Amino acid sequence: MRPPWSKRKGEAVPAELDPDDPSFEVLVRALDPAEADSAVLRRSGLDLTRPVVVRHRLVGLPDPAAVDQAALVLGQTGYAVRPGEGRALAVLAVRTQLLSALSLSQERSRMAGLAQRLGGDVDGWDAVGPVLEHPATGSAPL
Repeated sequence: MRPPWSKRKGEAVPAELDPDDPSFEVLVRALDPAEADSAVLRRSGLDLTRPVVVRHRLVGLPDPAAVDQAALVLGQTGYAVRPGEGRALAVLAVRTQLLSALSLSQERSRMAGLAQRLGGDVDGWDAVGPVLEHPATGSAPL
């Protein structure tokens, strides 16, 4: 299966970003499962034509085998898996992509289903990348 950002008829392919780049900052964050991704994106003022690194947090996985299974499943759709921040048996599913409310909603649902099947949970998502000035305000989005 090809990654969702791969070239389709008439589509540009986003540049691959290094998810481990220490200069990247959080551009937008969604922690409340009740808040729509469209509202999160609208509030952020983020330029949706630029690729970012999206990081979904899977937490509370029951054992290392569940972490390995998460990595296997996520790798099939272009995600790299990194150790979670501050929690044992937690992972970050990361990949470069162009954001849209639809793609985020689909991926959030997919991550929740995967985490539940593996005995864990999700703790939101964020997008990181180089900080660019917001065209309307002249400042960074967050």
